[in-house]
Amino acid sequence: MSTLKIAIQKSGRLNEESIQILKDAGISINNGIDQLKAEASNFPLEVLYLRNSDIPQYLIDGVVDIAIVGDNLLVEKGKNIEVIQKLGFSKCKVSIAVPKAFEYNSIQDLNGLRVATSYPNTVIDYCNSKGVSVDIHQISGSVEIAPNIGLADAIVDIVSSGSTLFKNNLKEVEVIFKSEAVLAVSPKVSPEAQRIINTLKFRIESVLRARKSKYILMNVPNDKIEAISGILPVLKSPTVMPLAQEGWSSVHTVIDKDTFWEVIDQLKEAGAEGILVCPIEKMVL
Repeated sequence: MSTLKIAIQKSGRLNEESIQILKDAGISINNGIDQLKAEASNFPLEVLYLRNSDIPQYLIDGVVDIAIVGDNLLVEKGKNIEVIQKLGFSKCKVSIAVPKAFEYNSIQDLNGLRVATSYPNTVIDYCNSKGVSVDIHQISGSVEIAPNIGLADAIVDIVSSGSTLFKNNLKEVEVIFKSEAVLAVSPKVSPEAQRIINTLKFRIESVLRARKSKYILMNVPNDKIEAISGILPVLKSPTVMPLAQEGWSSVHTVIDKDTFWEVIDQLKEAGAEGILVCPIEKMVL
């Protein structure tokens, strides 16, 4: 059986979360400090730790079969690479920022000005779509300092909390697109590797569903089960089991984490008591 080659970021937050999702998918990786390559002991998978900006080209060339990479890099360097799963972590925005004193009304205000960025293709495509021409200054790292040293009038960079912009006396004025970590596949992947990818994707989907859900148990008077069931956003129908106390049942179900508190409030108002909440490790459908 062949071994699937997956690329992940060599270091940083994306590296840590990528390793974690693979572990949560039941894959044990025998990696040590400063290793550039590691094999899984219980799954046909080899991990290559690469510089983040190089990963799209490794996918294009078929050196790796699959990668966990930021969507922002694929937009910049690998538009034809297929994304098969959004992973929900390492979320950020690719945004335009200008000095706080800049009176910005629209993208047209940047026409003819200098823009510093690590994402030249993204900036050119976006500005062309808006009918704006800018002078691109491509730099790597510390893009935020460019306006302060007179290198550029504006920047385009990834933004998470916005604290770095604030520290450099900049303000976010335009979001080009939102990005997150994704599972991306090489256009040169073999049929045998594709079968392994399908298995890996199935496992990761089970992990992601579990992360987005909570398992709840509650005590409900029998005459209110129908009303409670109408509130619950369940997979099929809630599990109902009679309690030792006559006239009461235990109702079990799964709730989406994003709407958790709203649903809990409705359940309490409808008569549910003794609500217990449990994390879900995996959710296989």
